[in-house]
Amino acid sequence: MRTGIYEKKNMKGQGVRSAPVFEDQRIPTQVKLAGLWATVMFMYIYVDIIGFYQPGLIEGILAGRVWVFEITGTWMLLSLMLMTAPIIMVLLSLALPAKPNRYANIGLGVFLVLLALGMAMGEINAYYLYGSAVEIVLLSLIVWVAWKWPRASPCATAGN
Repeated sequence: MRTGIYEKKNMKGQGVRSAPVFEDQRIPTQVKLAGLWATVMFMYIYVDIIGFYQPGLIEGILAGRVWVFEITGTWMLLSLMLMTAPIIMVLLSLALPAKPNRYANIGLGVFLVLLALGMAMGEINAYYLYGSAVEIVLLSLIVWVAWKWPRASPCATAGN
């Protein structure tokens, strides 16, 4: 008697239906980190895009102000530099060797968690608080994944 892909034979030779078994593959730490950084970037982008719908924001931008800041070349450069770090971390998480990769992810992750907390202080808009909370959770996951970076066994590193 032939059984299908989802069937096993029981002791009496009759087919017994069982659920398929899914394969769990270990995702490399570097890929997890790159994915988390990309997700953080999407949150940054969407929080900013949603913010454009806030009454008065566009008028302020057209008048040369964002929040309490005057829009200058320096402000624009600093804003871009701040966003460049997480963008580049997508690549660096995949390309750096393990030890500097771990340190870079922990260091920048902690810095951006503190920055997100500081920028959310005094905020009253629910969308911004929600976005900041999600960003903080994602950045904390980056720090956690990097902190828990798997160690190679001494046998695996002895031949190098």
